[in-house]
Amino acid sequence: MIETPDITRPDKALIEALRDVGSATAAGELYRLGIRQPHLMGLTTWHPGKTLVGPALTLQWMPRREDMSANHEYADPEMQLHRHVMYHTQPGDVIVVDARGDMGSGVFGEMMLTYFLGKGGIGCVIDGCVRDWPHVSKLDVGLWMRGVTPNHGWQNHIMPFAVNTPVACAGVLVMPGDIIIADDDGAIVVPVKFAHDIAKKSGEKNEWEEFTRMKLSQGGELRKYYPLTAEAQAEYDAWKAVQKR
Repeated sequence: MIETPDITRPDKALIEALRDVGSATAAGELYRLGIRQPHLMGLTTWHPGKTLVGPALTLQWMPRREDMSANHEYADPEMQLHRHVMYHTQPGDVIVVDARGDMGSGVFGEMMLTYFLGKGGIGCVIDGCVRDWPHVSKLDVGLWMRGVTPNHGWQNHIMPFAVNTPVACAGVLVMPGDIIIADDDGAIVVPVKFAHDIAKKSGEKNEWEEFTRMKLSQGGELRKYYPLTAEAQAEYDAWKAVQKR
């Protein structure tokens, strides 16, 4: 019987605090905090308009070695570790998959993603592909990935190797339990220790950007309102005071 570790999930209040923080805002704040590259580059949304914030379950794939790998799709199902990452799914979880950028192996298909949704999972970030796209496209699951393929995972050169260990997804280190923020701009990884600060700073930024957006739409000067000059800051403070009445 294979046993794989679960993750330590962040407090749900912390996830909620990040709910309205976009990936672009969070990436900018992470840069300020010293995390230079949180973006899982090359992985784009396949369900435009879908957003998610949640803790990362991780799945690592490695180059296939025949003496360590199943030889067909349904061989020894309980030995197949990509099933085991899904067994850990709790509501709100995200699966992050290091599939080595492989474009010929379907990491998950319709049935496994249906199971994932049924357990409360909200999305997958995959440095690789899924299969069964005509059916998967109809599922209400967020997907950020490189593409799709008709192949299952045993028709190519990689094999699932480890569950809930550190992975390098699209060249970025993702630790089990890290927070994933994903939207139409892409997917980023947020170390839990920075999440509270990002939620606070992003909330402040969203407030003044709302004011700036209004001023620019009314013909206000870019050099005055983005970013706010001292004069514009005084206007913003007065505007904010009125909004809070």
